[in-house]
Amino acid sequence: MTQIHKRFTTEQIQLLFKQYQTGDMTRLEIQEILDIGKTRFFRLFGDYKKLAEEFQINYQRKSKPRISPDIEKRIILELQREKELIDDPRIPITSYNYTAMRDRLQKQNIQVSVPTIIDRARQINCYIPQRKHKTHTREVLTTAIGALIQHDSSIHLWSPYASEKWTLITSIDDYSRMLLFADLFPVETTWEHIQAAQSLMLTYGLPLQYYVDNLRVFRFVQGRDSVWRKNVLETDDVITQWRQVLAALKVDVSYALSPQAKGKVERPYRWLQDRVVRTCAMERLSSLEDVRGVLHDEVERYNNHQVHSTTGEIPRIRFDQAKWKGNSLFRPFSVPKPYSSTEDVFCLRTSRMVDGYRRISLFSESIEVPNVPLREYVEIHMIPDPSKNVVKIRIWHHQKLVKRLNIPFPKKWVHF
Repeated sequence: MTQIHKRFTTEQIQLLFKQYQTGDMTRLEIQEILDIGKTRFFRLFGDYKKLAEEFQINYQRKSKPRISPDIEKRIILELQREKELIDDPRIPITSYNYTAMRDRLQKQNIQVSVPTIIDRARQINCYIPQRKHKTHTREVLTTAIGALIQHDSSIHLWSPYASEKWTLITSIDDYSRMLLFADLFPVETTWEHIQAAQSLMLTYGLPLQYYVDNLRVFRFVQGRDSVWRKNVLETDDVITQWRQVLAALKVDVSYALSPQAKGKVERPYRWLQDRVVRTCAMERLSSLEDVRGVLHDEVERYNNHQVHSTTGEIPRIRFDQAKWKGNSLFRPFSVPKPYSSTEDVFCLRTSRMVDGYRRISLFSESIEVPNVPLREYVEIHMIPDPSKNVVKIRIWHHQKLVKRLNIPFPKKWVHF
């Protein structure tokens, strides 16, 4: 219903009130004509009696504009910066993000609303209507934190001024929607995913289940037989290095059958990609450490300040409340027997046979293995540390640690 001053003139209202005073019309009749309630009627009638011929129904804004000229300039400047990003063919940004713009202004102690920014954007032709997307049902399927960890990676040029692409690896709790791990890596290998699992589990505990796609790091997938090829190994006949780590800790793994099934973790990727790329482009960042700092700031804001559209709660608060109520399926982390160090859990594994000289060969290195019978296999745990140019080696036989040593980082390192 439109406002009363848009439907009636002041003279019409005055005439109705005069007829009410003379008894020619009842209050209910006037309320029905004006389509107002009893309270509104007596407020208007009181103003009419008080002001008499000076009574006016026309709406007049009494409050002054709340945005100063300086703030107006800052909004226009931010809109123009956004337009430069969209017009730049090197930058993969094709739309305006007014919410991100509001957050940038808040960092400058400028408080404005998104509708205000959009209104200014329309005025200076910095507005692109959003495409209508097919609506889908968003719901939380789990009932406790730690029930399901959605884990994924994305390789992208996170800054238009960087010389190479980097890989973002994230883990998100399904119940709270909190990002439990998020970091950038120069390359994506199994070891990076093992490090991500280690960081999460040592911080929060052991979850019930991981949810991943069919990337080779997570799962061995074999194609079908053909006329030209007969498969010896079938899908899941080989346990990947990452899966061996989770199996040692008795953490289950389930696999998404399509990219659409990974929507809960794909949406944060799109959101992070948009925000991080915009900031890096505006600040002209090019190094991994600088971009990593932007990522950590955005993750902190997402976890601790942003209300999630599905849960209606801030992820950190929802996570902490579930933990306080005991609504958690995280188990305390402990090193499984017979191991005594986390290095024997979060590691790369292989095996070698001890030769007639009680030696094994590893990365062209001949390593003596004492107290192990000839022609028997030993289990080798490898912990690479490229920053120190070293690989830690721990050799096990029949659930006993028989040798520890460090070797130089191989020039031809196998990316497991």
